[in-house]
Amino acid sequence: MGTIRNIAVGLPVRDGHVLLSEGFDRVRRLRFHRAVGGGIEFGELAVEALHREFREELDVAIEETELLGVLENRFEFEGTPGHEVVHVFAVRSAALDAVPLDAELVVLDEGSRVRWVPLDTDVAVFPPGVLDFLTWRVISGDLPSAF
Repeated sequence: MGTIRNIAVGLPVRDGHVLLSEGFDRVRRLRFHRAVGGGIEFGELAVEALHREFREELDVAIEETELLGVLENRFEFEGTPGHEVVHVFAVRSAALDAVPLDAELVVLDEGSRVRWVPLDTDVAVFPPGVLDFLTWRVISGDLPSAF
């Protein structure tokens, strides 16, 4: 029997773009983007996991975070079902702010590519609904000036 995985993801935003990792599901032959982050370990708060994941995956520090919301995601990847509870954060990082919009980074522990993607991308973004948190706040002007 599977388990529900709790994860924390961060959405750095700059000039109408969001930093996302790229992925490909060979079974569905689907190219997609995914929010950067990962699993919350036992005894770790979601925001602590977020800081740790950005250090482990991109070797960057996050200076500011704001919880945008939590969503639940049931999915299938490469033919295997998954279920996760996703804590979604807006993040600000001076190191990421310095990365040009046309640059490509690599996730250190797995090799996935990470790049700035327009908020209105037509490529699937997972978990579903994650960008809705940002789109609504950008349109309404509700994102703090730091984000």
